[in-house]
Amino acid sequence: MQYPNNYMHFNNPYRSFLMGGFECADHQNAFGERVDMIELTGHDRFINEDYQRLREIGITTVREGIRWSFVEKSPYQYDWTYLEAIIRNAQKNGIQVVWDICHFGFPDDLTPLHPMFARRFAHLCRAFVSKYRTIVPEGELIVTPVNEVSFLSWLGGDVKGTSPYCINLGWEVKYMLMKAYIEGIEQMKQIDPTIRIMTTEPLVNIITECPSDAEAVLKANKKHWEQYQVLDILTGRMCPELGGRPEYLDIVGVNFYFNNQWTYENHQSVPWNATPPNPLWRSLHSLIEEVFVNYGRPIVLSETSHPGQNRPWLSMILDECEIICQSGLPFFGCCIYPVIDRPDWDFPHIWHHSGLWDITDAEKLEREPHSESLEVVNTFSVLERSS
Repeated sequence: MQYPNNYMHFNNPYRSFLMGGFECADHQNAFGERVDMIELTGHDRFINEDYQRLREIGITTVREGIRWSFVEKSPYQYDWTYLEAIIRNAQKNGIQVVWDICHFGFPDDLTPLHPMFARRFAHLCRAFVSKYRTIVPEGELIVTPVNEVSFLSWLGGDVKGTSPYCINLGWEVKYMLMKAYIEGIEQMKQIDPTIRIMTTEPLVNIITECPSDAEAVLKANKKHWEQYQVLDILTGRMCPELGGRPEYLDIVGVNFYFNNQWTYENHQSVPWNATPPNPLWRSLHSLIEEVFVNYGRPIVLSETSHPGQNRPWLSMILDECEIICQSGLPFFGCCIYPVIDRPDWDFPHIWHHSGLWDITDAEKLEREPHSESLEVVNTFSVLERSS
């Protein structure tokens, strides 16, 4: 479908189309151990060099997280040391930061089911904006209150993979996370009404193995559309008692990975690179079109990458981005996440090798360029500048 150019009236607030995300999870993993990805990857120590690397390849917008468990070790008492370091190094390198208040991770004394969770989170959001504006009084401020509410609700509420370590309570966790999400937005907008909210939810495709079975199609379709519950709550379409409003949805960020499409019956992953192509695989541009038709807001591919050897994924993704841009949709950018390699959450001695720079020595944490991925990025950047 070709969209008219009048959809491009949306103001694009991002400095670069290609963005870089730094893995900033600080959650408790499946074994109850605190995982601090910023520390494990050394980004807190090499932040200036990491920003310089991105600047050299034309990436001037990044996603960063403040790490709630690091910032608030005592209730309502905040340590903004790392926030200040991000701002200082970003300004020095001409980098725009898109902020996650809660990527994955809560303070030790909180879970989403705690009765004070929403109040504590909303207070944190207000304190963050107040602190930020004392350092950067002007300019765009783009914030993701909670990253991947859908995934976090499933991981902690249904399969006990993180706090609060529950089974079959995914909806309850999602409801409480969205209560905090909306209250956090309200508090931030009281301080700065111009703040822009970017959601970052998984973009998935759930289909049936039996397309000729009408009942199976309906069940799979119902499960597929559940992925939009977060956006529906945020805009007030669902659970209006939580205070969601359409204006709280500024920019729709979608996180898209190789394992985001599966069959409803047995959760069998649909391969993205099968030869011949798997007929069940759905293109990124068709899924993003579905999001735009339903919400009518600008869209960003807020996370994408592929671990290990299958990094032609990035080339495929950037081809899809070009198709989306040519369609006339207000598609503002693509965030490679992570740009610096990361270890596994549960088994940190295993590194995913999914960034533009790999880490092969966990002690030295030297960044080794992945030439194939960087070549894809450089080629795309040249095309972007010439278009």
